[in-house]
Amino acid sequence: MRITVVGTGYVGLVTGVCLADTGNQVVCCDIDAGKVARLREGQSPIFEPGLSDLLASGLTSGRLRFTTDLGEGVRHAQVLFIAIGTPPRADGAPDLSAIEGAVREMAPHIQSRLTVVMKSTVPVGTGGRLEALFASSGASSNVRMVSNPEFLKEGTAVDDFQRPDRVVIGANDAEAAELVRELHLPFVRNQKPIFVVKREAAELIKYAANAYLAMRVSYINHVASVCEAAGVDVDEVIRGIGSDHRIGYQFLYPGVGYGGSCFPKDVLAFQHTGEEYGVPSEMIAAVHTVNQRQQRRLLDFIEKRFGRDLKGKRFAVWGCSFKPRTDDIREAPALQVIGGILERGGAVHAYDPKALPHVERLFGAKIGYATSMYDALDQADALAICTEWSEFRSPDFDQFRARMSQPVIFDGRNVYQVETMRRQGFEYFSIGRPPLRPGAPRP
Repeated sequence: MRITVVGTGYVGLVTGVCLADTGNQVVCCDIDAGKVARLREGQSPIFEPGLSDLLASGLTSGRLRFTTDLGEGVRHAQVLFIAIGTPPRADGAPDLSAIEGAVREMAPHIQSRLTVVMKSTVPVGTGGRLEALFASSGASSNVRMVSNPEFLKEGTAVDDFQRPDRVVIGANDAEAAELVRELHLPFVRNQKPIFVVKREAAELIKYAANAYLAMRVSYINHVASVCEAAGVDVDEVIRGIGSDHRIGYQFLYPGVGYGGSCFPKDVLAFQHTGEEYGVPSEMIAAVHTVNQRQQRRLLDFIEKRFGRDLKGKRFAVWGCSFKPRTDDIREAPALQVIGGILERGGAVHAYDPKALPHVERLFGAKIGYATSMYDALDQADALAICTEWSEFRSPDFDQFRARMSQPVIFDGRNVYQVETMRRQGFEYFSIGRPPLRPGAPRP
């Protein structure tokens, strides 16, 4: 099938390379000429496991190409996917101006029936509004809008696309729904379901799913805060509640909050949607409030241990991406930690396996950048762990003692066991667990 994908961010690029991998002829469009030039050379602008190999394969086979010419993309397409960002506005509502601008630019090039598939996360009713915008902008009234929300997790996005838990297709036109269903059949040979629902339902499913998962994260972080105040180990509480099959353990991992390109903006957008329809959204608002507070939790620990004035103190920060296996630092809790240390006069040396180039563009010469996790520890008064990269889990603790000025760890992801830290002689602060200080008796 002839496919066009408009937008080459995480969602658009993964969609394009995966559809090309199953034999489709795919054109990916983007307004960033520099990015398009790099993609034509096989250089992925993002780190995502498996993505570079599929990109190279698609280019070599000739099934995948990139262009800045949106008209060329429209003329090529039988099915056109929109994967353009929808950042939050000041009131929390998603900004659809880039999508609307692209629709106006595409419309004059549409000469026959075209199925336009919305991959971007958009509010309920957007599909109908865009159909009307296509028509008023000079396109044929035969444009059929379909909602096909993505459920990709950064770090496993390629695998999620190729082996989805489910595929959701929202369409008010049976022929358009079948066309999009056919495109996804190669990815559900493991008998995972394809749900065909009304377009408005599909638009709502994505927001509802992300807001619920974010709610679980904020809930367990609230539980962790209560545990800290009560002197209880949150791990014991998690075992007790997660073993209930109605609850389970997924997303019950206390830490310094969620970040990334989806949860923060989708929670705000879902709250705005409820309020727009006259539905009180206190619970969704609380999810966001708790997360904002949680992102600064390590700074609370640091201030209690070292005081408000951090002049003359040096901190190693491990992990700057918002989660492992990605270089994405959007809304990453590490940015709050680094910024807070700098505001208090402290020095920072950061290490991340993939994200440092993005961090350097943000902080420049204000912080130091280590080429290895151990180099970041040199002369550090404390280590702050913000992202649970696998290489952090079983380190050489002798290197900690040899390099650090003080054996102090602030663990924002509960990477280590308290007993391990006790045995190693570290002063250790983690989320939802009693602090460990040298010489403290066992609980």
